Amino acid sequence: MQGSANLNIMIKAARKAGRSLVKDFREVENLQVGSKGPGDFVSKADMAAEEILREELIGARPNYGWLGEETGETPGTDPTRRWIVDPLDGTTNFLHGMPHWAVSIALEHKGEIVAGVVFDAAKDEMFYAEKGAGAWLNDSQRLRVSGRHRMIDCVFATGVPFGGRKYLPATLQDLARLMPACAGVRRWGSAALDLAYVAAGRYDGYWERGLHAWDVAAGLLIAKEAGAIVQPIREGQNLVEDGQVLAAAEPIFDQFAKIIRDRSEI
Repeated sequence: MQGSANLNIMIKAARKAGRSLVKDFREVENLQVGSKGPGDFVSKADMAAEEILREELIGARPNYGWLGEETGETPGTDPTRRWIVDPLDGTTNFLHGMPHWAVSIALEHKGEIVAGVVFDAAKDEMFYAEKGAGAWLNDSQRLRVSGRHRMIDCVFATGVPFGGRKYLPATLQDLARLMPACAGVRRWGSAALDLAYVAAGRYDGYWERGLHAWDVAAGLLIAKEAGAIVQPIREGQNLVEDGQVLAAAEPIFDQFAKIIRDRSEI
C-alpha cells in the first residue's frame, strides 16, 4: 500500500526503534532492569526505543503533541494532532526472552485515530493502517478478519491481570463463561499484537479491561480497518481513553460481546 507521508514517517520510526530493541533482545540477560511496580518492568531498552521514536516523530512533525508510555504527555503547538506511542508493548515477554512484543505508534487527529503502526520486530511483521484505506501487513498483504461463524470454532485473546490488579476477578469470570463456548483463549502479553492478530484473522476476537491509550490506539484502528467490529465493553465509554475493549469479526461479535458484557459491571 502507498501510504501518506505521516504513515511513512511512522513506519520508518518503528523500524528504527525495532532494530534497537532486537539488538538488546539478543542480550536480554545483560539488560539493566528497574521496577515501576509489581510485575511492571522497564528496561534501558524500553527507554532507548522511546527516545528513538521521539526523535524521529517529533523531528519530522515538531508541532504535533506527544503521549508516550515512558515519557508522558507533551502538548504540541498544533492542538489537533498527537502521536500516541508505546515503544515496547510486551515488556515482560521481552525481559523473559520471549519473542512476542511490539512497537506501537498511532496518530490522533481531532480526537480520532487516523493512522496506526504495530511492528513485531522479532518476527519482522509490520501491521499498519490509515483511516479509510484498509489494514496491511508488510508491503502488500491486505488484512481481513476471520470469517468463522461458530463460536465453538473461534479462538480469542485477552490479557489476564497480574499482581492482584483490579480487573482480575472480572476477567476470571469472563473466562469461565467464554471458554466452554469456544475453541480456546490465548494470553500472549501484548495488547497491540492481540489487536493486530484479530485484523489478520489469527484471532477471532479480543477483549480486555484496564488498558492505556498507548496500548491500544494503533491496534484498534488496524483491527477496524481489517473489518473488525470494535466497541467499548460498556456503552458510552471512550475506547482509547477508557481502555475497555471488545473487538471481533462481525459474524460472531454479538455472541462474543453478550458473553463478556453479561457481567461487565464488575
